[in-house]
Amino acid sequence: MGDEKETITVAELSDGPPTGTTPNESVDLPVVEILTGRGFVTGKSGSGKSNTASVIAENLLDAGFGILIVDIDGEYYGLKEAYEILHVGADEECDIQVTTEHAGKIASLALEQNVPIILDVSSFLDEDEAETLLTEVSKQLFAKEKKLKQPFLMLVEEVHEWIPEKGSMTEAGKMLIKVAKRGRKHGLGMVGISQRPADVKKDFITQCDWLVWHRLTWNNDTKVVSRILGSEYAEAVEDLNDGEAFMMNDWTERVQRVQFHRKQTFDAGATPGLDDVDRPDLKSVSSDLVSELEEISEEKQRTEDRIQELREQLDEKNSRIAELEKELQDARDMSRMADQFVDALLDTVKGVNPGRTEQERMREQRQLAAGEPSVDDAPDGTTSEAATEEAAGDTAADDDDPDRQPMPDFGAEEADRSTDDATADGDGTATADGGATAGHSGDDSDPESDPATTPTSFFEGPPGEDSGTDEAISRNGEGDDADDGDVAAAMAAVGDDEGLNDGESGEAVSVDADPWPGEVPPEGEELVEQLRQAIDAMPPKTRGMLRYYRKEGPAKPLDAHFAGGGDGDRTSAYAHNRTLRTHGYIEHVGRGYYGYRLSDLVEEEVPGEPDADELDALVSAIEETFVK
Repeated sequence: MGDEKETITVAELSDGPPTGTTPNESVDLPVVEILTGRGFVTGKSGSGKSNTASVIAENLLDAGFGILIVDIDGEYYGLKEAYEILHVGADEECDIQVTTEHAGKIASLALEQNVPIILDVSSFLDEDEAETLLTEVSKQLFAKEKKLKQPFLMLVEEVHEWIPEKGSMTEAGKMLIKVAKRGRKHGLGMVGISQRPADVKKDFITQCDWLVWHRLTWNNDTKVVSRILGSEYAEAVEDLNDGEAFMMNDWTERVQRVQFHRKQTFDAGATPGLDDVDRPDLKSVSSDLVSELEEISEEKQRTEDRIQELREQLDEKNSRIAELEKELQDARDMSRMADQFVDALLDTVKGVNPGRTEQERMREQRQLAAGEPSVDDAPDGTTSEAATEEAAGDTAADDDDPDRQPMPDFGAEEADRSTDDATADGDGTATADGGATAGHSGDDSDPESDPATTPTSFFEGPPGEDSGTDEAISRNGEGDDADDGDVAAAMAAVGDDEGLNDGESGEAVSVDADPWPGEVPPEGEELVEQLRQAIDAMPPKTRGMLRYYRKEGPAKPLDAHFAGGGDGDRTSAYAHNRTLRTHGYIEHVGRGYYGYRLSDLVEEEVPGEPDADELDALVSAIEETFVK
């Protein structure tokens, strides 16, 4: 490689205004300044600017210096007629087709192995892909030159498309500006070529070390000449001959009128004419260089093939999952149809009892499956020993989750005592003093109507309820019958503030609420009053269900309805449950269960951000209206 005094001869001085220089004197350019500096070559189409760029490139290649040409019009491959230069791009005319993945290897070949390269972006159909490739190659060159500090030139055609005077600049343009401003100290130079100097960012032109002005005729372009060289040159530049130009550089500190040499290689950028043009034989590059890039292409293809294979496998698995889900749904539908068919047969054989609820029919099915006597077989019409079954709606919901954990069935624990709890009326109906039917609601606003027969587990309530219930009903394991007054007291013990028998005989047994942990903050008083009034306005069974959710945690609507004074009818249970859910007092927690969320509701609605004690005080104040 040459030293700093080495030069290349590219032109001769030309006679003509305004310089008045002696013609035929050779014009030499210092190699290091060309390789590491910033240059600008401009002129209208046909004036010779591309020829000048090729002459400079040919001289650098003759001297063995590295160069990378960004070819936007596909007119530099003619250099391969005389030089072993690597032509990369996106079509079959190139030595190898490249993508962004090749950027690092391209920079390595150019700098580390001194391989001249034509980066032909004209062959890319996708402009974004071409821009991304140029951006990445520029980044790699800049990064590697910081370590190598080897003089190297980037020659960029149609530079106004990358670094325009107006409009936003692309990532490629930003990277080229970075190379122009900071590349010199690392050894990386750049020369931009354009036929429209008025369209090129002026910050780039004014920072150039050397400039070449071929013929220009547009007024906007000659104004740039006047600004940079002077008004006399702006007039003369319109009359320059082909290949003739004004050259200005920092090392001579003067403007010269020069005639550039003609390029020696095939002119692929010449305007086509009527004469046939024979394409010359082009030199091939080393197969080793191409193979290094081919390895990257093959690796990329393998990766893409593997990605496509995995996508196909994923599509197949998704299709199979969809098929299995459909088969599972069909099986569930068949199972439900079979259950309904069995129910119909049983009703036909035994006769439909319009007085039986859905829950009683489900209880009877379980008795039959276990070989136990049914309701119809029980003496004196008393309720069976089966535990309370869930409604069909909850069962269907739970079928979707194979891992569900059912909630405790507290009704089953007392099934063996259900017969003893009934009075001796002969029809299994427990009555309170005065002949009122136990569990019957007198609240006309309640959307459901209680049957005369109430399941036994209703009197007892869920596990952990006030022990007064057990004492009132006198379940001591010896089979003693509970009198009417004890039954009524038991009903009042587990009922709401109005008593589950809605004002009938029997005095309600109090269930103490948790003590208030503090004073209600003033900003929450209005919210407390609003929620208390809303809960007060609810039907007794709805309040009873809310009380049950508060005490027992996540539960099914049928269980809550049963414990709150209902008869377990599914439609009625979900109607009451919907009231609580839409008002935000409970929420669905999965698998057909609902959970108590009054604390969350208060925290969402109360102004400000109450601390834990204030929040507990607000909740406790509201719960006073239904926890008696």
